Amino acid sequence: MKTTNVIGMTLEEMEALLKSIGQPKYRAAQLFNWIYKRAILSFDEMTNFTKSLRQQLANMADIGHISIEKQVTSIDEQTTKFLFKLNDGLCVESVFMIDGKRRTVCLSSQVGCALKCSFCATGKMGFQRNLSAGEIIDQLLAIQRTLNVEVTNIVIMGMGEPFLNYDEVIKACDIISHDKGIAIGKRKITISTSGIVPAIKRFTKEDLRYKLAISLNAANDEIRTKLMPINKKYPIDELINAAKYYANKSRHRITFEYVMIAGVNDSVEHALNLSKLVKGLKCKINIIPYNSIDKKQRPPSEVTINAFIRPFLNMNVVISVRRSKGVDIGAACGQLYHKI
Repeated sequence: MKTTNVIGMTLEEMEALLKSIGQPKYRAAQLFNWIYKRAILSFDEMTNFTKSLRQQLANMADIGHISIEKQVTSIDEQTTKFLFKLNDGLCVESVFMIDGKRRTVCLSSQVGCALKCSFCATGKMGFQRNLSAGEIIDQLLAIQRTLNVEVTNIVIMGMGEPFLNYDEVIKACDIISHDKGIAIGKRKITISTSGIVPAIKRFTKEDLRYKLAISLNAANDEIRTKLMPINKKYPIDELINAAKYYANKSRHRITFEYVMIAGVNDSVEHALNLSKLVKGLKCKINIIPYNSIDKKQRPPSEVTINAFIRPFLNMNVVISVRRSKGVDIGAACGQLYHKI
């Protein structure tokens, strides 16, 4: 197997690669376009490169890291889940979703996850390894190529905790948003974290312009720790302070995701505590009714959801209920899982 893979390379890295074989700088821009914009699978497809240059590249580099093992589409045809096999035999899942004019892909950043959130199937897999930037991007390229669709939005919310693979995730987003390649705007890319406070602060300092979502799910440490063990390391006060730092410095509205579980975090009292927690913070709250992964937890009723939302209606908070797509194919929020 060749050690060089062009998927995952930045434009600057491609310039260095081509310079190493005596090629001019403009060739890198052409290669970048072929790989990311046109999503080619073979160097032979690069018709504006000479045959000898195509062969030279083929001898030294590969294109792609993954293969599609399985794809399944929901009954309403609005969601397609992909199972991808990586070069080392491990697998990850990604999801394509249609919502009006939006064409969104949910990408994975790790094989499995170490955080063991109680409501998420991926945590039950355990952690295997981080994905490279190329493996993250390749999920998107394969989906666009297979479905013949132009994706409008990206969410890094699939398998894994993105901020525990910070450098590769940001590199992937930088390549995806580059105007000479896939060119999905930075504000169309959302990175979701369970609350890795040092990474949130780093993300803020680096002023990366991607949207930030925090999986909150409770307004007090006792409940959040039961749902998300990472709260022991980064408790709610630290997390909210980091969120305020981001909101104040970036001047962007932060999104809090709130997976609502019947009898756990869905009462009016919980809502009032949450409203106090985010008071004065420019934010959006996405209520996500729990998607079942076992029989221990249940989603709340519609009556309960409506009662929960009521305290926020007179606040400077955008609150919405996000109905997960692809429940019937195990593609909804928290359901991604593959047995290693």
